[in-house]
Amino acid sequence: MLAVKASLLRLHKFGHWTRTPKDTFFPRPRILAINPGSTSTKISVYEGDLESFTKELQHGADELAPYEARPITEQAGFRKQAVLAALAEHDLTLADLDAVAGRGGLVRPIPHGTYAVNERMLADLRAAVGGEHASNLGALIADEIRRGTDLPAYIVDPVVVDEVWEKAKITGFKAVRRLVISHALNQIATAQRFAQEHETFYERINVIVCHMGGGITVGAHRRGRYLDVNNGLNGEGPFSPQRSGTVPTGQLIDLCFSGKHTKAELKLLNKGRGGLIDLLGTADLREVEQRVADGDEWATLVFDAMAYQIAKHIAMLLPAFQDEPVDGILLTGGMARSDGLVAAIRSYVPEHCGRVAVYPGENEMAALVQGALRVLNGKEEARTYAPEAAS
Repeated sequence: MLAVKASLLRLHKFGHWTRTPKDTFFPRPRILAINPGSTSTKISVYEGDLESFTKELQHGADELAPYEARPITEQAGFRKQAVLAALAEHDLTLADLDAVAGRGGLVRPIPHGTYAVNERMLADLRAAVGGEHASNLGALIADEIRRGTDLPAYIVDPVVVDEVWEKAKITGFKAVRRLVISHALNQIATAQRFAQEHETFYERINVIVCHMGGGITVGAHRRGRYLDVNNGLNGEGPFSPQRSGTVPTGQLIDLCFSGKHTKAELKLLNKGRGGLIDLLGTADLREVEQRVADGDEWATLVFDAMAYQIAKHIAMLLPAFQDEPVDGILLTGGMARSDGLVAAIRSYVPEHCGRVAVYPGENEMAALVQGALRVLNGKEEARTYAPEAAS
């Protein structure tokens, strides 16, 4: 019933729904999703929205040694072979697939959506226009796999998705503008899931999504536009298990010139060794909660401070909706599995901010698949990667 209602709504608002030859009343395309990490490559195969299998392929030091101090994109070839071998273990070949979806890397800033992998994208990833990162391999591995076939290859909502309005990028330093890097894949997928559960569309809802993992991003999604979000990678927002979040600028400047820390040490405190690690010596929220349960007063204060900061940054996004009602506050990411943290955040979020709903986990593989499915089923068109910055 939901699918029928959603189809009628979409036809009413967005016009004719163009179907692809593979689309049927019950389409079940088989999709390979690829999510590269620094020392592993996670893959999933789905039939429609049903998971067939997921496997994390570990790459040992001997495999990675030849690529030390080399661009990470040079690893695409051997990782491709590892993916093909894993498919073979499940009696699958490329002929059994309908599409490949790779994790989007540090390409140039682009709007949200599913993008067909093209040469412009591959060139930008090889040139590391946004920096070196394991996610840059997603599109490259997908492209390597589909070479010589008619398989489409896509990326979905990379971390550099930027639909933030200009007024939100201005700072009090003329030389410093806010950059947009966030957990866009899970942010947008969670908002879309909420919309589907309420028999409507992303383009019709107003929600605030809070992704809580090693870093935390809090984003405003207003009627289909990812309108504002903190740069959770580089020193904005609440502190998190591994990141410092926003700190007082004057005190930070003093610390930079105190002679107590090198630039590299301060960068690591900002991202990697900050947050809970610096405050409590651990990034494991379960350990922190155990210390709270054991009566550790400092751990209790830090835990409460993190919940308070998350709630504060949720409330800070209300102006983005310009008096429109917020349909929901959506908590997601690994830390959303913590009942204690969720309860603490709820206690600080005013009722008028919207109903709090919880979607635990990062859900990246399912989000990649859903992005490809929307194109294969004719619900969306694949976007072309042609960013203005390179024109």
